[in-house]
Amino acid sequence: MNDGGDGEQARALGGPDWLVARREAAAGRLAEIAWPTPAEEIWRYSRIDELDVGRYRPFTAAELGAPGRDDAPGGGVLAAEAGPRAGLVVVRDGRVVHTELRPDLSAAGALTCDVATCADHRHAERWFGTLADASPDPFTVLHDAWCPGGAFIHVPAGVVVTEPIVVLHWCDGDGRASFPHTLVVLEDGAGATVVERFASPKVDHLADVVVECVVGEGAHLRYLSVQEHGPATWSIALQRAHLGPYARLSSSAVALGGAYARLRTEARLDGPGAESDLLAVYFGDGDQMLDFRTLQDHAAPRTRSDLLFKGAVEDHAASVYSGLVRLRPGAQRAEAGQTNRNLVLTEGAHAESIPNLEIEANDVRCSHASAVGPVDEDQRYYLESRGIPPAEAERLVVLGFFEDVFARLPVPALVGPLRRAVHEKVGHLHRSGSRPPGGARAAAGPAPGATGGGGRG
Repeated sequence: MNDGGDGEQARALGGPDWLVARREAAAGRLAEIAWPTPAEEIWRYSRIDELDVGRYRPFTAAELGAPGRDDAPGGGVLAAEAGPRAGLVVVRDGRVVHTELRPDLSAAGALTCDVATCADHRHAERWFGTLADASPDPFTVLHDAWCPGGAFIHVPAGVVVTEPIVVLHWCDGDGRASFPHTLVVLEDGAGATVVERFASPKVDHLADVVVECVVGEGAHLRYLSVQEHGPATWSIALQRAHLGPYARLSSSAVALGGAYARLRTEARLDGPGAESDLLAVYFGDGDQMLDFRTLQDHAAPRTRSDLLFKGAVEDHAASVYSGLVRLRPGAQRAEAGQTNRNLVLTEGAHAESIPNLEIEANDVRCSHASAVGPVDEDQRYYLESRGIPPAEAERLVVLGFFEDVFARLPVPALVGPLRRAVHEKVGHLHRSGSRPPGGARAAAGPAPGATGGGGRG
């Protein structure tokens, strides 16, 4: 992957002048950036040293096609599983190829479009990249240098979209790199549900993803990200949200695919009374690594955040959770909770869990809990003593472990398909002949039913 050189590639990808200028500026910085290593705390426990960015080639403008083409109506099964929808955006290798929105919502001023071709791109120009710029790393710079546009969802003040807007991302091409970008802007008092699904076939692909969510005063965004990449895909993603006064974010992530899949989930609570709920379900098998880094950043008084991430690993898979709750000096009377629990289903699997607190205010409530361990032997014994076969008992325990997160996902129609995907992963464990570890506790910590530390600052 070259550095964009003199900016010819940035200009060739098209779009408005401000987007081309952003690409050119990022391309000029690529030659100077230092690629991360596991020695850096934010990349600790990762496999970033195994990634050779140079072996991936971005798509040219000719390969992506001109901005504004519309040749992928419908969205197929991935869209249908979400049930009735208000809108649809289809993205191939970072290029938007189809958009639709219910006519009554368009008449009310709502918008789904490609950042590169929006007829009215004032809001896109104002917000695109501003959230990512507040949390930069080398991969956001690389993303900016090659991003051809992206999905833009805008809901004006006071408009509430009750059915989900679905964004489908398909990434393909062996030895190629794609740069999907999604920008969601909810004006004051607006409401919407946005569902994103990321998928790829069995190819060696790099997906460098940025998702930005702007939630205005009193607005409520329900957001769900489902990552189902093929087993050879590398995915490095940033999801960042900024919340205004009394805004609410309900953000959920489901991660099942990828060779290495890293997700930074960050929420900055900028206005008093803002609330953020972050949820995740993840399940790794084979040689996968699923890597999560979270930030709950309280910058205003009387804010509230809660995080619940649950994961399982089997075979030789690994997971990492590293989260930070930050309460800035202005976050008086804020409340924050952080919980991460992990099941380790086979001897070769491994999970890391590192919760962190940074408290600079003196009138807050804050707690965290972290656990890594095998399936509870008492639960297994209880089920088997009632005639349930061991393999089925294992499945029931794992599905029960995830159920409180599934029950809180914002799109009920997707819960069934996602639950079946987890069921299939547990089934693979027993078909392969692997056996879970014995009743001894995992060395990394207590069993997932245990409670970690908590505190009041």
